[in-house]
Amino acid sequence: MAQHAPPARGARLGRAAGANGSVSTVGTVNGVVLLVPGASRWSPSPVRPLARALARAGGAQGLVAHPVVPGAGPLEEAAGWAADEVVRRYGDVPVCLAGFGAGGGAALRAAGHDAVNSVVALAPCLPGAVPGGSPEPVKQLAGRQVLIVHGTNDARSDPESSFLLAARAKKANRSTCRFEVHSDGHRLRDHRAEVVALAVDFVLGAMFTGRYSRPVTDALAAPPPLGLRMPLASGFGRSLRG
Repeated sequence: MAQHAPPARGARLGRAAGANGSVSTVGTVNGVVLLVPGASRWSPSPVRPLARALARAGGAQGLVAHPVVPGAGPLEEAAGWAADEVVRRYGDVPVCLAGFGAGGGAALRAAGHDAVNSVVALAPCLPGAVPGGSPEPVKQLAGRQVLIVHGTNDARSDPESSFLLAARAKKANRSTCRFEVHSDGHRLRDHRAEVVALAVDFVLGAMFTGRYSRPVTDALAAPPPLGLRMPLASGFGRSLRG
């Protein structure tokens, strides 16, 4: 049974992509990815290419990707409402929260929803990581598959903050991994294809197959800090699942 989020003050789900390739008429739905945008949903980010890649790779398995269009409230409030809406529309299907920037932080914070089985946080902004801030919560990540990806040259969201959060989460949840994209910045432009391929591999494994590429498997199995500072190799994804 879903835990009901407070009213989301204008939040809504965008048009679905996936489930046999359609963006308008959705077939049988076996899993839903909720894409939570950054502070500005119009800014270039990995979210749109990730939605398209998920639709291509998972549509035949019944995977749907819905963008979350936030309202006036906090992004995590919108993400929680969106998970409730997925349950209302599609029933008891697994949900992955995938967010970028501020949306990545919101996805991590909203992961305690009953329907959520996995989280993908790309360059997450973590307000609690600033000096004097309350520590970001990690209790809600227990029992979820968690992937964090961060560029080492991110000047907007300190990559060390996501490492520290991942280290705390790993103590209570072994299914946590984190990849570092060396020399890339906040928007992960330079290695966009690799980041998207990594996220797709993780989502399909977490929601359907239980299998991951070797780098993800190694990152999940490795003790900290190794599995939390896993370098994302150039060209990742070119020969996956081959």
